[in-house]
Amino acid sequence: MPTERLQKIISAAGIASRRKAEELITGGLVSVNGQVVTELGSKADPEHDHIRVNGKLLHAPERHLYLLMNKPKGYCHYVTRPGRPSHGCWNLLRGVGARVYPIGRLDYASEGLLLLTNDGELADRLMKAASHVAKTYLVEVAGKPTVEGLGRLREGLFIPTEKRPQSEDCSSKD
Repeated sequence: MPTERLQKIISAAGIASRRKAEELITGGLVSVNGQVVTELGSKADPEHDHIRVNGKLLHAPERHLYLLMNKPKGYCHYVTRPGRPSHGCWNLLRGVGARVYPIGRLDYASEGLLLLTNDGELADRLMKAASHVAKTYLVEVAGKPTVEGLGRLREGLFIPTEKRPQSEDCSSKD
């Protein structure tokens, strides 16, 4: 297997997100073959190198995992949600044995198909706007929409690509 960036290896093993893995590396908590590594961008081969995080030997995931979930209303799509741990859809998963992340978004009041995976490359390809992966949503509205409102829906809606802070999502439920 070719070498990969350490933060990617740590994230794929389910230890931490890539950003948190970067903090572990710069904090001197990661070693490769007995040598502490603190430089971001350092690479290793998860198949052959002995990588330790906080002294624990890291085991790379054996395979990619792909799960489909029918997310019910009343759950957020987040993996973590400070102050609201009982409302994350990951609480519905049992016995997965790997850290998986949702691809796409379904807010608290939405229900539908949600893809979860530990395959970061696939997730990036599917979620980036530049990939031009078409996404279709079926939406039911309460009440009777106006003719103008129906016209706007038929034309399609523009959804901004900038990231909103997590605190704005799932805000309809405390």
